Amino acid sequence: MSKEVPVLLDDVSRRKFLQLGGITAVGMSIPMLHAESPKANASSVIGMKFAPEEPRIGIIGTGGRGTSLLENLLAADVKVLALCDVVQEKAEHAQSLVVKAGQSSPELYTKGDHAFESLVTRDDINLVIIATPWDWHVEMAVAAMKHGKHAAVEVPAATTIEDCWKLVDTSEQTQRHCMMLENCCYGYNETLILRMVHEGLFGDLLYGEGAYVHDLRDELFSNKGEGLWRRTAHTLRNGNLYPTHGLGPVANYMSIQRGDRFDYVVSMSTPQRGLDEYRKAHLEQSDPRLAEKYINGDMNTSLIKTAKGLTITVKHDTVNPHPYDRINVIAGTKGVFADYPPRIYFDGQSGGEAWGSIDAYKEHQHPLWKREGEIAQKLGGHGGMDYIMLYRLMQCMREGLEPDMDVYDAATWSAPAPLSRASLANGSAPARFPDFTRGKWQERTVSQIAVQE
Repeated sequence: MSKEVPVLLDDVSRRKFLQLGGITAVGMSIPMLHAESPKANASSVIGMKFAPEEPRIGIIGTGGRGTSLLENLLAADVKVLALCDVVQEKAEHAQSLVVKAGQSSPELYTKGDHAFESLVTRDDINLVIIATPWDWHVEMAVAAMKHGKHAAVEVPAATTIEDCWKLVDTSEQTQRHCMMLENCCYGYNETLILRMVHEGLFGDLLYGEGAYVHDLRDELFSNKGEGLWRRTAHTLRNGNLYPTHGLGPVANYMSIQRGDRFDYVVSMSTPQRGLDEYRKAHLEQSDPRLAEKYINGDMNTSLIKTAKGLTITVKHDTVNPHPYDRINVIAGTKGVFADYPPRIYFDGQSGGEAWGSIDAYKEHQHPLWKREGEIAQKLGGHGGMDYIMLYRLMQCMREGLEPDMDVYDAATWSAPAPLSRASLANGSAPARFPDFTRGKWQERTVSQIAVQE
């Protein structure tokens, strides 16, 4: 069984790129390298259930995001046994939160970039949560799985197709789950609309839209937190840097990996302007960041075609003034939903062509929000979706269920980032998605979140 890896312009020289694909005109398909997967004969983890057990957690990364996840885990009464961070003060702060919650003091791992390698060898943890900069996600998740732990990794799970395959191969080889922590799949609106889609209210689905439009300029130029690493991606890559927040919910609506799959993507970007304009207005003339060269276009727009012919538009812009927006559109033959603000329209509804409110459809509220919504909203965490996501993952482990999102989702939802770069590098030509399930995407029919009772 072969796997496909797109050739990217930032991976090889233009000369080698042309030699590999024989490209002579814009519009030809992105060339692919075909390599035999060393794990191709391993067992699929589609439908694989957790062994029923109490979650025992180790967390790698205790900065802003890791600490937020920790607080939600503690609220879900989960044992946290080990914490890792390269900044000892951050690890110690997280440690104090665990103790304050009434648990024993977790062991700290703070001695250098590879301290996580000691954490994953512990025999008293069964799930490793990874909340670190993007380029560390795969190495840490692979290490956790190879040492017998399940891995739950922040988004995106991987930034190259090769690394997407590495997660899939390792999960199948070790028979351990690797789940991407895509919290947006658990928002109140997203779960309500998913139930309505599954119940057929939208008819036959036709298209969807998702985005990550978020003004992060202050954060990107901060001297702490994500400002220490996230801006670097804008100097190295041109494409959709962060596709999963907008894409994950739409993929669930469309039952991607569950009867349909992403086939190919075409991508285009605007010029780069936002970061240059921001630093001119805010940085001192002596600031070394003025010498950085940004290559990522400000607004990336990518269009995905599925095997069944549906389309998904995915957008990304974090460097310009704009209200926060994930767009979150799903449309079918009977109606359409669009978010920011949430609004809905069904064929024949009262009010003519005016949008209606989703408040009229509260009977479709997801069971998780009915049971846990009050505590979720008190905790915060992106409107409560963080708590709902982690509560559900812990439930799956405790009750021996299959996870809502598996390694194939992690790989597929992360893949538009490298594939958008490949498409842009070849004049917005189509770039095909690998089939990370190796042909098994039709063995399921619906996301577990849609049918959960």
